[in-house]
Amino acid sequence: MKIGRRSFLSFLIGGAAGTALSPMPLKLTDDSAIWTQMWPWTPVPEDGEISHVNSTCTLCPGHCGITVRKINDRAIKIEGMKGHPVNDGGICLLGVSGLQLLYGPTRVQTPLKRVGARGAGRWEKISWDAAVSEVVKQLGDLRAEGKSHSVGLITGSDRGTVPQLFARFMTAYGSPNVMRTPSMLDSYELTLQLMHGSRALPGFDFENADFILSFGSGIIDGWGSPVRMFKAFSGWRSNHGKVVQIEPRLSRTAAKSDRWIPVKPGTEGVLALGLAHVIIKEALYSSDFIDNYSVGFEDLQRLVLDKYSPDNVAAMTAIDQKDIVMLARDFAAASKPLAICGRGRGSVSGSLDEFMAVHALNALVGNINKKGGVRAVSEIDYINWPEVQMDAVAAAGMQRERLDGAGSTKYPDTRSLLNRLPAAIGSKEESSLAALLVTGANPLYAMPGSTAVKKAMAGIPFVVSFSSYMDETAQNADLILPNHTYLERFEDVPTPFGLQQPVTSLARPAVEPQFNTRHAGDVVIRIAKALGGSIAAAFPWDGYQTCLKKTLGNKWETLMTKGFRLDDNDGAPAGQMTFDTPSGKFAFANKETGRVPQFAPIKIEGDEKLYPLVLVPYDSFRLAGGYIGNPPFAVKTVEDTVLKGKDVFVELNPETARALRLREGQHAILSTPRGQAKVKVHWFDGIRPGVVALPRGLGHTAYDKYLAEKGVNFNELIGPVEDPGTGCDAAWGIMAKLSKA
Repeated sequence: MKIGRRSFLSFLIGGAAGTALSPMPLKLTDDSAIWTQMWPWTPVPEDGEISHVNSTCTLCPGHCGITVRKINDRAIKIEGMKGHPVNDGGICLLGVSGLQLLYGPTRVQTPLKRVGARGAGRWEKISWDAAVSEVVKQLGDLRAEGKSHSVGLITGSDRGTVPQLFARFMTAYGSPNVMRTPSMLDSYELTLQLMHGSRALPGFDFENADFILSFGSGIIDGWGSPVRMFKAFSGWRSNHGKVVQIEPRLSRTAAKSDRWIPVKPGTEGVLALGLAHVIIKEALYSSDFIDNYSVGFEDLQRLVLDKYSPDNVAAMTAIDQKDIVMLARDFAAASKPLAICGRGRGSVSGSLDEFMAVHALNALVGNINKKGGVRAVSEIDYINWPEVQMDAVAAAGMQRERLDGAGSTKYPDTRSLLNRLPAAIGSKEESSLAALLVTGANPLYAMPGSTAVKKAMAGIPFVVSFSSYMDETAQNADLILPNHTYLERFEDVPTPFGLQQPVTSLARPAVEPQFNTRHAGDVVIRIAKALGGSIAAAFPWDGYQTCLKKTLGNKWETLMTKGFRLDDNDGAPAGQMTFDTPSGKFAFANKETGRVPQFAPIKIEGDEKLYPLVLVPYDSFRLAGGYIGNPPFAVKTVEDTVLKGKDVFVELNPETARALRLREGQHAILSTPRGQAKVKVHWFDGIRPGVVALPRGLGHTAYDKYLAEKGVNFNELIGPVEDPGTGCDAAWGIMAKLSKA
């Protein structure tokens, strides 16, 4: 049966939430064969022995279990692993496209040394011995000069053995400048620390909740673990659960929800406090939880009753006060209501005040540590390596202040502030960093203010990328030490965001390495041993796999056999009201910091007189927006109202478009204080007047011809805006203008 691209897209749009439950992966694979006939690098497997390998997908933070089907030694298909606690057999569009990242032309096939200007694409192939020697020489010289603190590390995550090996290396070497890619996890961690007393992951029992109140979270647009969320969304539909989506744009999530609340952008937090006002004033809260398991309720009560009445909130949010009252009553009346936040797929840290305000709603209705509610999920503590014995150089380096300001007197509880690094580097004539290591991240593309990021990176004398792909950061590095892809390597995969029970999964090789690549864990161990002394002593393993086996201990056999391991020792189980705060209770107001949920508006960049529109991003499960670029197959599924040829469309309310005299499909210039880009206009009734929306995940300048130079990178048009309380990036948009091209 032949299915054209448009017919397939119509099917895909209609069944977005059912992706994980349907035979879509098979259909996607079949259509891939049709669409990719002209791609010269597409492998054609010969007949042979069929086998299957269970592993874990690491292309996004969802961490789904996968089963790779092979013919002889070639992987030919990726499916969801049945029985895995994250996805139970489901798979998303990016996951099913993983073979294109394994076999495609974006792979860096051998160590490369830059021989031309940065970004010019002129490389010399070198051996692994030469590549490691180059890194050892550069880092050794800096250390000999007492400049160990001038080396920085950017990682995609700080969880798991590979990120921890890199962090351990930095400690032994003598630099505190270890930074991870920002995400909503930054604010959720701080929220749980202040209100639950523990630095933990949030665990949401979506499967048993019956009323989901989403403050901009793209539930079926890539938020959390995408396949799990698809399945949960489908379950709510089947079990008559209610979903209310609060955001200024009619996203796919909003369109499939029971109700869409088109809030004024940037006021989601004040709406949460307005709902709290109604719940408290009308005594709709859980008196049992408030009286027996919480402290600080009176502080929240005084605040919301004084400042956040429905009429005040209506004026700030542009939502009718009757709707505010009705929504609060519906939420409080539900059996198992659950409020969540983190805009889009949650790739920005966000405002701590907003996260605390939303989480306070869960506590007001008493849905903490309960079935269908939210709880703090402890990390599985299996990385128990000996403490690093630092020499004098390392000890001195570790005493230096971090360049990003995380952990400082101003931001004592914040772990990482990568958003502040470009300004810190660019504030001096000579770069504060003499060397930068980048693993599992693509900051030149994914960080807001990417133009400023590129300028800052240009001033760093020595940049090393461990990327498997020729992404933007690798393209502008001095040395590329290519990692195996996730289908070629062993790696532990920690609990994904939002899962209510801790689980460790195992990524394992489905195929032998296709090119002259090395496991990043092996490479950092090798570099440490070559530097010698106390640095080498901190790495007693002969390689990464040995390290992984010893670290996992008795978990190793289970992971090799089953592919994952659930952990029952995860803190307060559902139904047990224990908290790690000084009072032993949930804290609406944190007495140590004086913080109480409130609304401190994050003023976005730009003068309204010069830039009368508000530009906001939106996410789609068809577009990867982080470290991994879209595979060619996934690009094919992007609607032609989003991307047509190389032109990206911005969404504009017809009322606003008519006022600007911009027609449907017309070229226009989109300008912000950070830059400008040529776009096409798409009239869209599902967006607030005065707001313009641009998709994330396009505008790459690297990768391959199937992705590069298509559309606009949203991060080139926006810069970071600091949350004054945490230092994290809380920018939800930027002022903009549209003019005829």
